Amino acid sequence: MKTIQSFTINHDILGKGMYTSRVDGDVVTYDIRMKIPNNPENDYLTNGAAHTFEHLFATYARNSAASDKVVYVGPMGCLTGFYFLVRDTLSPAETIRLVQESFAFIRDYSGEIPGSKKIECGNYKLHDLDGAKKIAADMCEVLRNWTVEQLVYPQ
Repeated sequence: MKTIQSFTINHDILGKGMYTSRVDGDVVTYDIRMKIPNNPENDYLTNGAAHTFEHLFATYARNSAASDKVVYVGPMGCLTGFYFLVRDTLSPAETIRLVQESFAFIRDYSGEIPGSKKIECGNYKLHDLDGAKKIAADMCEVLRNWTVEQLVYPQ
């Protein structure tokens, strides 16, 4: 089998940030790296924090002015970040701005987690709002001055 593109990225030099992972037709996949891969201190997203982050990120992005351009928001299986898929009609600069706004929303969020009732969620007990807020606060700093030029994976 062919190696999928995301496995060809050198994870030994990959830092926190936002990168263009791939373009498939009119869909752009962004790699939002929130944790250092293969960190010897075992610092990864926890399941509860990632789950809550997903609910809040998806809710904000899908309620934004760009809602019709958002395709998917979801955590990486390795628990080092999220994939964010958008239509190519959302420019890279607009996508960075939407991610920055989404993360500020999560950082400052209080109240009931959207979609967290038993009838709405397949694992409604697995949430960690404080953990999600800490991740968002950290990533707000990481992405504060992120530019389109920085969307390229390090070599």
